[in-house]
Amino acid sequence: MGILGKIFTWWDGATIGTLFNSALTGEHVGTDAQGNKYYRTKKVRKDGPFAGTERRWVIYNGANDASRVPAEWHGWLHHSYDGVPESFLPPARIWEAEFTPNATGTAQAYRPQGALERGGKRAAATGDYEAWSPDA
Repeated sequence: MGILGKIFTWWDGATIGTLFNSALTGEHVGTDAQGNKYYRTKKVRKDGPFAGTERRWVIYNGANDASRVPAEWHGWLHHSYDGVPESFLPPARIWEAEFTPNATGTAQAYRPQGALERGGKRAAATGDYEAWSPDA
């Protein structure tokens, strides 16, 4: 879609207006492993309910999906701490899994035994279950 996609669509990355605003009023503070870029305002708010705080935002590398924001950047975006997340990260653990995107609504979504998408057949109930009946 090219330039028209950047002008009119917001769901598959930032629009031209967002990129322009980020360049003028924002300060790039970091990029995560997925390529998402994080910004904060150059000026701190002077008045209103959020006086003394800065606005923070993310520009996704690809589709806009909030589940793609890692935990450390989520904490930074929500003002849990002031410093950039790289300064707060513990060393990676050997048991930590790589990020996987939220698969809900896709063909890769988890479907348990008995789900309609898997044929709708489930194992018969065992003796410890009795169905509720309104007449009982």
